[in-house]
Amino acid sequence: MDVADAGHATRKLTLELDVDSDADVDALEGALLAAKATELAEVHRRSARHTFGYGSDSARETMSDEVAQRRRRVDMLQKLISALQSAARTR
Repeated sequence: MDVADAGHATRKLTLELDVDSDADVDALEGALLAAKATELAEVHRRSARHTFGYGSDSARETMSDEVAQRRRRVDMLQKLISALQSAARTR
């Protein structure tokens, strides 16, 4: 295992998915890109609300946590998209 930042160990997650055609691969990639766009929109919206000082201190702290969680989701979606694109190129 590799050691990532903050002392957490990384691991490799392998997924297999049966698809019937290139159109299925394209549809999956489109769905992942749409999910990523949705998450990015939420990151920007919540970041703006936090920056503009909306809500109480505890509400802003919660917004910060939510932004961090959504950024993690965006990063994971990007990794999944990249893996899908790589797998599609090698078949």
